[in-house]
Amino acid sequence: MDKISRITVSTPFEVGDVHIYVLAGEALSLIDAGAKTKASWEALTSQLKEIGYHPNDIEQIILTHHHPDHIGLIEQFSNAERIVAHPNVNYWLTLDEQYVEHYLHFFQEYFKACSIPEVFYPALEQLKATLQYVGKGELTDILTEGDALPGHPDWKVIDTKGHAQSHLSFLREQDQLLIGGDHVLKHISSNPIVEPPELGRPMKDRPKPLLQYRKNLKKCADLGIKKILSSHGEVVDNPRQLIFNRLKKQEERADFVYQILIKNGGKRTPFEICTELFPKQYKEQISLTMSETIGQLDYLESKQLVSKSMIDGKLFYEAADIDK
Repeated sequence: MDKISRITVSTPFEVGDVHIYVLAGEALSLIDAGAKTKASWEALTSQLKEIGYHPNDIEQIILTHHHPDHIGLIEQFSNAERIVAHPNVNYWLTLDEQYVEHYLHFFQEYFKACSIPEVFYPALEQLKATLQYVGKGELTDILTEGDALPGHPDWKVIDTKGHAQSHLSFLREQDQLLIGGDHVLKHISSNPIVEPPELGRPMKDRPKPLLQYRKNLKKCADLGIKKILSSHGEVVDNPRQLIFNRLKKQEERADFVYQILIKNGGKRTPFEICTELFPKQYKEQISLTMSETIGQLDYLESKQLVSKSMIDGKLFYEAADIDK
């Protein structure tokens, strides 16, 4: 059975430290690679040494998803012949110009459609600023649901989209151990983050991350997983109850959004709803709070509890007339 070691490094992000896992089997692999900072690199090399390895010993890097605190140091491992992940990760490792332009254009249109005031538009620049923490490289192999990890045949790939459109987790069925990235965290609920649709598709075809996230949480609950090694915070033991608690809290939050719409009556913009759902946090975290708001609206729409309309390029939601 593969030996697993955990390394913890700092990040420049509010989420705090991130865990990197060293998997020793037929290959010596890193699962995730921190953020691209000097402090992270020094911590990573120091902790590798403590468990008997040098960066040149790493043969491959396996990535759970594309966020900067997971892919930043990939270029530091000169002997890593493989970089393996969901295909969408490659857009970020190569900083594909067409995709980055598509990504930023989507958010410009998304902010306008949600009626977010221009005072919050500097948040779009913050999205670009995080690219400085991304490592440069290119995938050598791609992973999809059901694949075995190269060099680690006991580990099976589980598609866990929601927090990111590239998110994968890795399950060892022998002992029902999951390396779960940001899919399930013990201390906080992962934020299902809005992302653009596929290249060439209109904004209305964007993914619905909260619906994906709920589906994949339920899938993990049904798999009988006994332990999750997460990317942030503590190990999650017997996660089934935690998962159901998270699902319930999401439903309670969606009901709160529904009550906002009932109380106010008429059409409301996503930004207006966001300010009521997150009256303090939205000013400092407009992107995350809007992602959460849109997620709840997607959920309510899937239950036919709200109706959505586009008027002069602006999105509006209202409580559905369920008596019709």
